[in-house]
Amino acid sequence: MVMAERMTNMPGPFRPAEKLVSCAIHQGRSETGMTAAPHAAQWGRTIETPNETWLARQRPEPILDPDLPIIDPHHHFWDRHFQDRHFRDQPAERSGHRYLLDELLADTNTGHNIEATVFLECRSMYRADGAPELRPVGETEFVAGLAAMSASGNYGKTRVAAGIVGYADLTLGERVEPVLEMQIRAGGGRFRGVRHSAGWDASDTIGNSRADMKPQLYARADFRAGFSRLAARGLSFDAWLYHPQLADVVDLARAFPAAPIVMGHTGGVLGYGPYGGKTDEVFANWKRSMTDLARCPNVVVKLGGQMRRLAAFDYGATDLPPPSSEQLAGYWRPYMETCIELFGARRCMFESNFPVEKVGTGYAVLWNAFKRIAAGASADEKHELFAGTARRFYRLG
Repeated sequence: MVMAERMTNMPGPFRPAEKLVSCAIHQGRSETGMTAAPHAAQWGRTIETPNETWLARQRPEPILDPDLPIIDPHHHFWDRHFQDRHFRDQPAERSGHRYLLDELLADTNTGHNIEATVFLECRSMYRADGAPELRPVGETEFVAGLAAMSASGNYGKTRVAAGIVGYADLTLGERVEPVLEMQIRAGGGRFRGVRHSAGWDASDTIGNSRADMKPQLYARADFRAGFSRLAARGLSFDAWLYHPQLADVVDLARAFPAAPIVMGHTGGVLGYGPYGGKTDEVFANWKRSMTDLARCPNVVVKLGGQMRRLAAFDYGATDLPPPSSEQLAGYWRPYMETCIELFGARRCMFESNFPVEKVGTGYAVLWNAFKRIAAGASADEKHELFAGTARRFYRLG
C-alpha cells in the first residue's frame, strides 16, 4: 500500500503526529494537533545568523536510515561580511554570516548520505558594476566556482551545486534573453533555472520578498513575457510566495502547462502576524489552494523551509535547547503529509533550505525529522521524496 493510500485510510485529515516532548514554549495547540508559538512573530520575517552556542545544545541523535540517498535541492551560499551593498533593505541580523563550501560540507558530513545538492539564488556575490540586469550573473559565476571545487573530488563524495538556480528579472520581458544566455554560460553546464520571488502581504509584520514588491507579480504581462522566454529554453522555475497568494502560481502553471515549476517551502504557510493563532483556518485555506495547485501536472513541491514563516516554535527562546527531530516532525508533518497525499511522492522533494533553517536546528536532526515524516512510505516513495524527484526535476543525470 502506497503512502497516499495509507494516509487516506487514516481517520481525520492526516495521521496522528508523533508525540511531542513538552516544553514551556509549545503552546496554543489547535484542533489539527499543530501548535503555534505566541512569541514567534518577531522572528518570522528576518534571517538571523545561527546561534552556534545554542545549536551545540541540541541532543545528538543516531542517523535514521543512513544509507538512503539524498539530493538536497535547496540551499544557499553567502558571505554577509562583504555584501552589504546588496542588502541595504535587509535587517542587520542578516549581515555578518558566512556560509560557503566549507560550512555546507561541515553540515552535509554529519551522517546522512548526501549525494548532491542544488543551489538556490539568494542575491549573493552579484557583480559590482555593469548593466543592472546582468549583475546577478555574478552569483552564478561564484557558485559555479564552488561547484567545480566540489567536482574535483577533493572535498568528498557530495557533488555540491550540481544544479544552480539563479535570478533573472523576468519583468524584462523579451529583453531577458541575453540575461538567460549569460546565466547558462556562467553555469558551466549546471544552470537549471530561475527563481523570481513574489512574496507579498499587506501586513508590514510579514516582510515581503523585496522592498518594492507589489501583489500579483506572476500575473503581470511583462513577467509572463519573460517567463515565456525561460520556458522556451527548457529552464525550470522556482516559485516562491506566501500561502494567500498560491492562486497566482496555479494561474501561472495553467497558462504555461509545459513549463516545469516547483513551489518552494511547502507552499509558503504563514503562522505569525495576522495569521498567528489561526492555525486551523490557515491550514484549511492553504490546503484548498494546494489542492488546486496539485491539479497542475507541471508543478512539483519542495517540502521544507517552514522554520521561519510557519513560526511553529520560538527558536529565539534560547533558555531551552533546540528541538529534536521528533518535535520538528510533529510541527511539520500535517503540511508535508498533505502535500505527499495531494501531489504524490514523484512530485515532492524534501529540502534543507540551509543555512536559513539553521536558526532552529542542525542539519542532521533536520533530515532525521524528514525521515520520520516519511517513515510510512514505501522504499520507492522514499527514493522519490529524498532524491528521485529532485534528480528528475533539476535534470541532474
